[in-house]
Amino acid sequence: MGRKEENVKYATTIMKTPEFVRNLGTAAHIDHGKTTFSDNLIAGAGMMSEDLAGKQRVLDYDEQEAARGITINAASASMVHHYNGKSYLINLIDTPGHVDFGGDVTRAMRALDGVYILCCAVEGIMPQTETVIRQALKERVRPMLFINKVDRMIVEQQVTKDMMIQRFSKLIATFNEKIKANLPAPLNKEWQVSIQDGTVAFGSAYNNWAISAPYMKKTGITFSDIFDYCNKEGGQKELAKKIPLHEVALQMAIEHIQPPTLAQKIRIPIIWKGDLESKVGKELLNCDASGDVVFMVTKIIMDKHAGEVAVGRLFSGTILKGQTLYVAGQPAPQRVQTVALMVGADRIPIEDAMAGNIVAVTGLKDAIAGSTVSSLQDITPFEKMAHYSEPVVTEAIEAKDTKDLPKLVEVLRTIGKADPSLAIEINQETGEHLIAGMGELHLEITVYRIQNEQGVPIVVSPPIVVYRECVKGTNPQGFEGRSPNKHNKFTFVVSKLEKGVCDAIHKGDIDPDAKIKDPKALAKQVMDLGMSDPIQAKGIVKFKFDNVLIDATKGIQYLNETMELVADAFDEAMSKGPLAAEKCSGLKVVLIDAKLHEDTIHRGPAQIIPAVRDGIYGAMCEAGRVLLEPMQHVFISVPPDYTGAVISMITQRRGTILEMGQDGADSTISAKCPVSDMFGFTSDIRGATQGRALWSTENAGFEEMFPDLQSKVVTEIRTRKGLSAEPYDAKYYSGL
Repeated sequence: MGRKEENVKYATTIMKTPEFVRNLGTAAHIDHGKTTFSDNLIAGAGMMSEDLAGKQRVLDYDEQEAARGITINAASASMVHHYNGKSYLINLIDTPGHVDFGGDVTRAMRALDGVYILCCAVEGIMPQTETVIRQALKERVRPMLFINKVDRMIVEQQVTKDMMIQRFSKLIATFNEKIKANLPAPLNKEWQVSIQDGTVAFGSAYNNWAISAPYMKKTGITFSDIFDYCNKEGGQKELAKKIPLHEVALQMAIEHIQPPTLAQKIRIPIIWKGDLESKVGKELLNCDASGDVVFMVTKIIMDKHAGEVAVGRLFSGTILKGQTLYVAGQPAPQRVQTVALMVGADRIPIEDAMAGNIVAVTGLKDAIAGSTVSSLQDITPFEKMAHYSEPVVTEAIEAKDTKDLPKLVEVLRTIGKADPSLAIEINQETGEHLIAGMGELHLEITVYRIQNEQGVPIVVSPPIVVYRECVKGTNPQGFEGRSPNKHNKFTFVVSKLEKGVCDAIHKGDIDPDAKIKDPKALAKQVMDLGMSDPIQAKGIVKFKFDNVLIDATKGIQYLNETMELVADAFDEAMSKGPLAAEKCSGLKVVLIDAKLHEDTIHRGPAQIIPAVRDGIYGAMCEAGRVLLEPMQHVFISVPPDYTGAVISMITQRRGTILEMGQDGADSTISAKCPVSDMFGFTSDIRGATQGRALWSTENAGFEEMFPDLQSKVVTEIRTRKGLSAEPYDAKYYSGL
């Protein structure tokens, strides 16, 4: 029996007492040392050689991760650690830091109770670090701060002890501000981190050592000693023996992160909106292993031999081999084939898994990342996970050989299940398949997987940017759309949706896909968010993306019977706008009048859908259609001599400089650029700064495009989609 198997055998006994279980993750900006840090914990559990910890990067087992030296997939490992004479089961998830894989971080957070936020001592808190803090707090995952690469700060930057302490204090203060801003009382005070109580640790994951205040007391090692060790030959190796990172990090987690039985009392009310007083509600709050099975899938792994493996958090009940479970929203029962614990790329089978753990299950073929799985057929599913960014870059792909077409469709279906951050559209008519991702790298990795892992040769188009459509103002009179038989009329007014409501949809406070159960509560919510007209607030029929359909009519005959078709037509219009057949965003569509034929036969789908769609399109034409383009925040740190080159590069790419500052010897530049002009930025900035620039990007939503550029882009998009070059005007939609 290997070390991993032995460890897992031991883990299955600890699993039965959730007080000794901790579900932890690592999260940080790219290259701040998460996977290297995870290596130390795996080595500390005796599951790999301590000499290789930090170099082997066990949880970067995908060949693309190894080749690129970055984490692409959230990977998990279950291991047993001993602390103060007791044994603990640690379920660890290592998450990616690159902005293109942010969706993986959001999904991983759902399975965790605590997270080590790593922060580089040299670079400080970077934009992606802020995003992961926000993601953790939204899911009520308690953060701990680990300041990494302290050795680099001492050796390379030659800081004094006072400078080091000053910099640490500033870092911790910034971190605590983020916690305060993103959490309600009393948690925003309780979850603050501090050196004194041991929720902050410092160290070097690469060199396998760390220190915290409680550990200083225990070992007598001070900051001064660390300085001396870092400055002498072989000093860091000695430190790794005296203050091993895994001991310091685990003490921090075991003392401060709650076991699932307590953590779920805080987390469940936030992530599950069912009745907490019901039987299953109480089982979830108490992490009851004898209750009904409620399992949340956070990741789907494609395995050549086992098929689809669903990895996730078991919030209540016990999963057994051969058990029948239901995926929420899917009628067919699913049979559990195997239950396993994960250790990097390996899955080690176990007989059963208890509530409060992160486990891997095969046999759930209808599950996707984000599914709720239960032994109950009609369980209220968990809240949808709101991602901070959405797909903005698209590539068209097709099979090189037509005989591979059925296989490609199947591969795309499974890839879409495994990575819900990808938007996949299969066009049956043209045989063209569109995949939209978070950025260039995200698509590059996906294409690599289709060709190399799934073995389907494909032809890929150059990347295309995804746009959105909206309106400038409002159409004053209302626009009338008529059915082809001229017996039905619908009059619409469109305008921009209030910003507060849009933001609430993006944050996940309003779920656009959920059925409206309580119209009064929704009306109050949208009025608090800035929708001033009470008639409109009460008349919300449905949401589609971040657009809303409102019925502001009174006493119109037969409208109730027809409303479902109106809603279908609204969905269709929002999915393809009148300007460039792109999705609409931030629109408020208000039905102000309608005239319907008394005979049902004359108001079927073939009549109602075109009438509503034309009514919305015509109203948008009159309100002034605008194209919204995706933007990115770019943060650059560069030696002062290269500042000019960087600024001219940003302005050439239609970028706007937001602010400039100084961080130590380097200049910092924060800018906003359109995604369409960011292709090839990596090689250009390396060339312009001789590889001296450090930079990161973050999605910054959509903004209106300049009118003179808009017509050129619209023509390009329409031509690419095989539409007439010029969009139709309002006259066309009025049927005159």
